[in-house]
Amino acid sequence: MLFNSPEFIFGFLPITLLGFFLASRFSSIRGGMVWLIAASLFFYSLWNPVNLLLLLASILVNYWVSIWIGRSQAAIKSVALTIGIIFNLGLLGYFKYADFLLSTVTALTGTAFDLGKIILPIGISFFTFQQIAYLVDRYREKIPSYSFFEYLTFITCFPYLISGPLLKIDQIIPQYFQPHFSQFNWENLTIGLTMFSIGLFKKMGLADQVAPYANQIFDAAASGTSLTFVEGWLGALAFTLQLYFDFSGYSDMAIGIARMFGLILPANFASPYKAENIVNFWRQWHITLSNFLRDYLYIPLGGNRKGELRRSLNLLITMLLGGLWHGAGWNFVFWGGLHGVYLTVNHGWRTFRQKGLKQDLTQRSKWGVLSSLITFLFVTISWVFFRADSFGTAIAVLKSMTGFNGLSLPEDWADTLGFLQPLGVQFNDLMPNITIEIAGLEEAESIDPIVPLRTVGALLLFVWLMPNTQQWLIQHRPTLSPTPEFTTFGSRIGQLLQWRPNAFWAVFCGILTVAALLNLAKVSEFLYFEF
Repeated sequence: MLFNSPEFIFGFLPITLLGFFLASRFSSIRGGMVWLIAASLFFYSLWNPVNLLLLLASILVNYWVSIWIGRSQAAIKSVALTIGIIFNLGLLGYFKYADFLLSTVTALTGTAFDLGKIILPIGISFFTFQQIAYLVDRYREKIPSYSFFEYLTFITCFPYLISGPLLKIDQIIPQYFQPHFSQFNWENLTIGLTMFSIGLFKKMGLADQVAPYANQIFDAAASGTSLTFVEGWLGALAFTLQLYFDFSGYSDMAIGIARMFGLILPANFASPYKAENIVNFWRQWHITLSNFLRDYLYIPLGGNRKGELRRSLNLLITMLLGGLWHGAGWNFVFWGGLHGVYLTVNHGWRTFRQKGLKQDLTQRSKWGVLSSLITFLFVTISWVFFRADSFGTAIAVLKSMTGFNGLSLPEDWADTLGFLQPLGVQFNDLMPNITIEIAGLEEAESIDPIVPLRTVGALLLFVWLMPNTQQWLIQHRPTLSPTPEFTTFGSRIGQLLQWRPNAFWAVFCGILTVAALLNLAKVSEFLYFEF
């Protein structure tokens, strides 16, 4: 059951909300938590009932290991933590990477192995990482011992169970025991519905609208079609926007759903495509995953404490494993490694500016806009490898983007840019190799090729110029511990755009919701469900 499905929006969510507040009122907050656990387990079982047993087994083993860690001396603690991590990574490795590893071995050795069809349990990447974090924090004595009931509530809570945000238990469980938590609150409901409607519109009204452009262009490249310059950039930018609106939309919906119950989750996105460098990009993109990789992988490896060379190696290892976490394929590993190289170069440049040029890095650069555009360019290039089904497809798309297939621009631009013809630029049909089709309710309908270019251009301006969700709702604390530089929108227009609980914004959010619901006939999964 998807967040953007009619069954969830009109059935599961309202029933679960009503049951939670009734159980909390006539029983206790514990009664509300029992209801939420039951509803969450039911929600998860709808994907595949067998996987519910896997989830519960994982929870039981991890909680037992956490008790073992808490009751043991230092040496035994290390053994218990090691066993817990091996268990979690082994479980994740079997379901997510066994086929990938066997296919790699087969390709290298020519020896065939067959484990049968392994179906990836939905959400395993997220609830596995959350449980590893819990074990490590118990080992480090950063958190107290929580009861099994509290632990079960934390892991199974359906708003973030499937695709995050990635959380720590001390961010959530204490909220259940705050005064008035279990009492119905109009402000929480209003803020939650607002964030849900924003996320739903991002997914249904934006991500799903540009998805056909990316899909058809990457499919054409995979089939051997030689793409033009415009086609290559259209496909890359369309996927760049699709992925952002798809996953940030999911995160907004998850945060909004949790807020309806009175839970405040951390932000997961903060205008990452405005980032002035790749370090800030990872502070603003999939924030909770970035924090996990920093706290539980990069810093334990040594972080930046052992010199420049060791820092570069730690960054590369962290991003390679971060890429592998996203999917079982060499394209994901390469994508992660590419970002590791980006980060290494970025840190090297910062060191040179600080020590060689004696620049104050705390001051905002006058080249901020140019830096953001360069960062966005390299991020877009990396997404080509993330999206492509093979290296051959990725190289084919990149060749078209860099003009190796010739520089071909739309014929209508000849009057304005005709002076470029002596440089080898041609002007012809906009997209001679691709027919963009948008699937309707009954049959696919071809559209004017200029439409996708205008759509992608408009969405790029939207992500660069408009406030993010946290900025829009900053006066009402939409997320935990907002970072000031990501959640202020200082211009006068920005101040006017800030959300307020009034009739105007209620109508506006209603329009967004209706626009999204008009696409319910063609509900699609979220991209991160694949990872």
